[in-house]
Amino acid sequence: MKETISFEDFTKVDLRVGTIIEVNDFPKAKHPAYQLTIDFGDLGIKKSSAQITTLYKKEELLHKQVVATINFPKKQIANFMSECLVMGAVNGNDVILLRPENKVKNGSTVS
Repeated sequence: MKETISFEDFTKVDLRVGTIIEVNDFPKAKHPAYQLTIDFGDLGIKKSSAQITTLYKKEELLHKQVVATINFPKKQIANFMSECLVMGAVNGNDVILLRPENKVKNGSTVS
């Protein structure tokens, strides 16, 4: 278990729902990953590197909604700039994406 944080710390994390609109292989990544382009509605389109290749094929990710943190600083990963962090449950080498059960508006807040 990690250290306890305050509720105020938690409220600083901006978790939003977005729809994956493009998926590309990321051969230059240190670990197998995809490059995702995600539509967050009025908040714009952001890119992310996601190590989700063991459970997901590119084709099945297109048009799927995911939960992502959108207020982290950008991070350079090889030759790619990641602008958000897609959320997932980690099980060994597998990452299971966190997604809304029903379709919601892109940019919806997660709390």
